[in-house]
Amino acid sequence: MDAVRVALLREALADTAWPDAARRFAGALRSSVVPRGGGLLLVGTREYEPWHLAAHLVDEAAWSGLPELAPTLVRHGARPGDPAHLAIGLGRLAAVGRGETLLVVAPERPEAELLERVWDARRAGATILALDGGDPEVHGLAHEALTAAAESSGPPGAVDLDTLQHLVSSAAGENCLPGARGRHRFRDRLSRLMDQLISPPPERW
Repeated sequence: MDAVRVALLREALADTAWPDAARRFAGALRSSVVPRGGGLLLVGTREYEPWHLAAHLVDEAAWSGLPELAPTLVRHGARPGDPAHLAIGLGRLAAVGRGETLLVVAPERPEAELLERVWDARRAGATILALDGGDPEVHGLAHEALTAAAESSGPPGAVDLDTLQHLVSSAAGENCLPGARGRHRFRDRLSRLMDQLISPPPERW
């Protein structure tokens, strides 16, 4: 989803709390990876692999000049013959430690093995973030969580998890200095988009 489409999405959601909620979550993501200098790991469930979010964060890392935003995608079904950026298996979570950030994307409750590994990573000192579908156990493991929810259980307006990932990944690369609002933020993103069009693209997923 490019800058123009994200802007249209935000306009459609302008009367809801979702754009600001996504920016707050993106701010937590940036603060966890940039000042500490640790890496960002991204993991989904066995049924849901967030490779699309990984690709968007790689783009945002390049456009914003924040290489720390580029995640390592941890996969349930990784195989030795996969490309290097797709060959990281769940065993990587055993080595997660202080200074690293683990972002969990879970539309539904993950299998027990993943929950245990996330809990172990938290006990080892990692920062745990979650984009989830409302599972209380996932939410409880995270230091910061954002739940895709219908109007009855979240900010007004129904937003699915895919839409929420677009909002968060776009906000992660924004200039969020105080006062950088609305038109200025959109102009910054269009400027970065133009820079991207005339420079070699980052590796695609």
